[in-house]
Amino acid sequence: MVAEPEDGAPEDRKPQSDEARSAFVPPAGVEQPAPPEEEHPTSEFALPPGLTPEPPSSEPEGSAFAPPATYSAKDSPPAFTPAYGVPLVRLPQDAPWQDRMRTMLRLPVGERPVPEAPRKEDESGPSVPRVLDLTLRIGELLLAGGEGAEDVEAAMFAICRSYGLDRVEPTVTFTLLSVTYQPSLVDDPITANRTVRRRGTDYTRLAAVYQLLSDINARAEEVTPEEAYRRLAEIRRNRHPYPGWVLTAAAGVLAGAASVLLGGGATVFFVAALGAVLGDRLAWLFAGRGMPEFYQFLVAAMPPAAMGVLLTLLHAELLPSAVITGGLFALIPGRALVAAVQDGLTGFYITASARLLEVAYFFVAIVVGVLSVLYIAVQFDAQLNPEGLLRPVERPVVQILASMVLCATFAILLQQSRSTVLFATLNGGVAWVIYASISVTAGGSAVMATAVAAGLVGLFGQLIARYHHTSSLPYVTAAIGPLLPGSATYFGVLAIAQNNLDQGFTSLAKAAALALAIAIGVNLGSELARLFMQAPGAAAARRAAKRTRGF
Repeated sequence: MVAEPEDGAPEDRKPQSDEARSAFVPPAGVEQPAPPEEEHPTSEFALPPGLTPEPPSSEPEGSAFAPPATYSAKDSPPAFTPAYGVPLVRLPQDAPWQDRMRTMLRLPVGERPVPEAPRKEDESGPSVPRVLDLTLRIGELLLAGGEGAEDVEAAMFAICRSYGLDRVEPTVTFTLLSVTYQPSLVDDPITANRTVRRRGTDYTRLAAVYQLLSDINARAEEVTPEEAYRRLAEIRRNRHPYPGWVLTAAAGVLAGAASVLLGGGATVFFVAALGAVLGDRLAWLFAGRGMPEFYQFLVAAMPPAAMGVLLTLLHAELLPSAVITGGLFALIPGRALVAAVQDGLTGFYITASARLLEVAYFFVAIVVGVLSVLYIAVQFDAQLNPEGLLRPVERPVVQILASMVLCATFAILLQQSRSTVLFATLNGGVAWVIYASISVTAGGSAVMATAVAAGLVGLFGQLIARYHHTSSLPYVTAAIGPLLPGSATYFGVLAIAQNNLDQGFTSLAKAAALALAIAIGVNLGSELARLFMQAPGAAAARRAAKRTRGF
């Protein structure tokens, strides 16, 4: 007989096993708790009852840029430098791309404007490696053509931004170009670089590259990377505007015009031209054999010096020093010196040092070439006397015409387009008038006269370049030709050959001072030209870094 359960349960009801009964389940007969209102327990950061929450911020919840609850823009303490905070920079799109990109590069990264939306129609955009490669190839042509490091960086920056790559940092040195693109703060950066191994002077090609840059940055045109590559290949394959015999003849006419500036006549003109032509042909011969540029400059300086020594040995009543000096005008690396000083003044000290070292090597090559010939002439008792050349010669009309011919032939040697030769010629003529007025007529300092004349060259060249939205090199480089220190270089070399070392080094120091006056004057004139142009943005002006006593 089976006993009945005490609670009166039916006989078939059995107790649950241990696995089926939880220790947290209330036993039978105990009041069950109410279900919780929230799934999660109360957070220790939750607002206590009775407090009203702050109004929602424009920033997303938990953003590091959301202002704290105690922040008030009206009563904020002066915790910023400057106290009013960092001004918002806006760059108008109607400003030239050179000015806009230069302004961007001169600003700190944290103060640059908000990245612009890509203007290309394709939402996916072109391939990043392809854009970086195109940027480096165009930068290589600009740097090899003699452009300053800041202008090359501005061009590279403009290309990347026009194809939607905003977070880019271009870097330019004398022989290496690199550009780094970072897609976002969490993605790995992409870096590409290119080495500049060969340099050449072709301002027609340089102008074509600037036209391509203008089309890439123009909003009215759509230049795809493929179209840019095609045009870049055409620019590289483009033949020079002047054949080789024209360049050789231009070198001779340049030397003859320089000798006329120094007091020579028709005979001196032709003798100086003959010496320069022989030097140019020797340099072409060495270049064809793969000889370095140092030896090309060395052999190019020897024939003009030999022609001057020959006139001295024949006891001709001419000016052999004018013949030698005229042959040096086409060899002095004026543009390289201007670019070196420009890079130094704009903060590219490594590139400036490399350019100055290149100028020093070329200058030493010229000195060695002339000194070798003069040393042989001294052994044959050649009476080389520069005193006749030291006397100022006033022939205003003849010298102005000679200076303009010198600038025109210099522009041909630089492979400039025919449309820019006329302005470079006029610019050089004005420069010579200013120099002769201060140095010869008024008897002022030659260094000061050179600096003032070079400043006007840089000013006019920069203004006309901005008007045409192109490089200023075709309007400036040839125009400084009459100001180059050819006579001071020759005097120094001659004094060294005659064992007058003190006088020789003094004259060479004067030549270096004149060359620096040209470089600083051109750069100062270019900077002054920007005072007459509308700035891309008032708040985007570059603030100078204050230094006291060198630190």
